[in-house]
Amino acid sequence: MGAAMAYFEEQRRDLAELAARTRARRLTERAGRDFSSNDYLALAGNPALAAAVRAALDAGVPIGSGGSRLLRGNHAEHERLEAAAARFFGSESALYFSTGYAANAALLSTLPQRGDLIVYDALVHASAHEGMRLSRAEVRGAAHNDPQAFEDAIAGWRRGGGTGRVWIAVESLYSMDGDRAPLDALAAIADRHEAVLLVDEAHATGVFGPEGRGLAAGLAGRENLITLHTCGKALGCEGALLCAPRVVRDFLVNRGRAFIFSTAPSPLMAVAVEAALGLIAEPERRARLHALIERAQALLAPLGVTATGSQILPLVLGDDARTMAMAADLQRLGFDVRGIRPPTVPAGTSRLRISLTLNVGEADLAALADALRSLA
Repeated sequence: MGAAMAYFEEQRRDLAELAARTRARRLTERAGRDFSSNDYLALAGNPALAAAVRAALDAGVPIGSGGSRLLRGNHAEHERLEAAAARFFGSESALYFSTGYAANAALLSTLPQRGDLIVYDALVHASAHEGMRLSRAEVRGAAHNDPQAFEDAIAGWRRGGGTGRVWIAVESLYSMDGDRAPLDALAAIADRHEAVLLVDEAHATGVFGPEGRGLAAGLAGRENLITLHTCGKALGCEGALLCAPRVVRDFLVNRGRAFIFSTAPSPLMAVAVEAALGLIAEPERRARLHALIERAQALLAPLGVTATGSQILPLVLGDDARTMAMAADLQRLGFDVRGIRPPTVPAGTSRLRISLTLNVGEADLAALADALRSLA
């Protein structure tokens, strides 16, 4: 047994080092009032979604897909969802992935080719980094939300002899800062350089845009636009919908390893996501969430919380230990607020990420403000 334990000594040392730096992670059960989930519209437990899944089960739709989409895993419900998503988001086609991580990894590892350039926002999702790590294209970062930095990166690459396609990778609403990308400026840069703009709408879908279609809805239908709409946040389900010109969909079906070699998502989840698209189109939930955002900013901004204008409100504390101690204190008081540390956020910016959902109300906000005030 002692010899076997030695096999993992390096991992043990790494975990001990993380613990010493207050960066060790562990799984904890959900408890307390929800100020940490991405279930922004409280659809994860919505009865209409449950009813849609129950009806599909009664109609004989299977729980599992039984294989990859290119084998026997492709189900009529997958294709129904993709057709509905393409109509809803205003794209020529859509492709359903099991997770947003898989979709980003497939997109960025497959489409950009050798000789191309990917310019990415410094705060873009980890899944985008995974795709870029696997890509054959050259990769350059740009300062967060700085259009000129993107322009300069592209121009410098061209001056250095770059001749391939440029791909611009950003989020529309950033998951840890809650701020918005300058999409119009980035689209103009993409047009000037014949580049493709890749917009991850994970935290904007369902919350912003007409009918909840995201912050890039005004750019829909452009040939050089690809959007990613994850289904596990405001939609309350699982998976991700990549919306793009049909040639992109066909190319990923043929070349995207994360798609080709993954078991297809459950057809029942496709049913649930299609039902959720209908629910987010209704304005009432978004109106309530935006009213909650305004109230939260009024209550929490005086306590140091950044007023972002979105459902993601960070309280940047800087120090890892202080951040985790305050998160633990809030959890003991009945508020599910989580501490976020590097490498998820840049060094020196550890924070409490306060996430607003329709799982809480104004009374919960007032109680959270009182708790933060008592811990200051």
